[in-house]
Amino acid sequence: MFQYIIRRILIAIPVLFGVTVFTFFVINMAPGNPVDMYVNPSATPQQIALAKEQLGLNDPLWVQYGHWLGQLFQGNLGFSYSTREPVTSMLIERLGPTLLLMGTSLIVAYLIAIPLGILSATRQYSWIDYLTTGFSFLGVSIPHFFLGLGAIYIFASKLELLPTGGMNTLGGTTGFGDTFFHMILPVLVLATGIAGNMVRYVRSSMIDVLGKDYLRTARAKGLRNFIVTNKHALRNALIPIITIIGMDIPLLIGGAVVTEQVFQWPGLGQLTIQSIGSRDYSALMALNLIAAIAVLVSNLLTDVVYSIVDPRIKYE
Repeated sequence: MFQYIIRRILIAIPVLFGVTVFTFFVINMAPGNPVDMYVNPSATPQQIALAKEQLGLNDPLWVQYGHWLGQLFQGNLGFSYSTREPVTSMLIERLGPTLLLMGTSLIVAYLIAIPLGILSATRQYSWIDYLTTGFSFLGVSIPHFFLGLGAIYIFASKLELLPTGGMNTLGGTTGFGDTFFHMILPVLVLATGIAGNMVRYVRSSMIDVLGKDYLRTARAKGLRNFIVTNKHALRNALIPIITIIGMDIPLLIGGAVVTEQVFQWPGLGQLTIQSIGSRDYSALMALNLIAAIAVLVSNLLTDVVYSIVDPRIKYE
């Protein structure tokens, strides 16, 4: 297992390098540049050209990428073009809220999806199954921004039960209770999409396993249906479910970008939107690097969990 993990990490290095190359050239080929965003509108063409020269934007793209890569190897992600802050400090400041939002959303989604998927599989073609399947299709079909705006309109604007956005009440006492109160809507929006996708796979996997001969034998020996379903069947149905969990990480990152902007959650997703608007190349490169690392790590962890759940899987 240890050798397999080392080999996967070594394979991930050129993949990560390719992602940074592709991202860097796509970002720099987009219309506009950082100088256009913060330079004085009355600046002369000579002043604009001087600002570009100072930022190194006049160099060929491969030279700019070489400078960025050299700084990365030294542990430096550069400075933000818009705020002039170190990108590393910006990421550290925003990482905590994003991890809190994403982690809570994953937990809530799986606490909803796995029981509903099992219930739907064991009550196949019943009204519970149809209701669960309908929830699944709605969760997958409704875009995050539309669901978020609808939740704000109903629960914050009309019913005035929950705040419209942010992580804490402005001018209020910050604490766990206040943060939890502000998390309810964004967590439910993110969790709905993840749970809707997961319910279908849990149901399908459980239906496939429940028809196996060894489960019929277990029931014939007198084991309770609860134990047969939740101990024997669920464990063998986890392999495809784990695959979907690993695939949920990239989807969650993309959903967090939209959801954080809708609810003004001060995380990496909101920073991504702001960086795109200000053409902040350094921040965008760092954010894409973090997203790529998260995807590669989630894929590696998925393979490791395979061998834990199913001892028959061995990595040579």
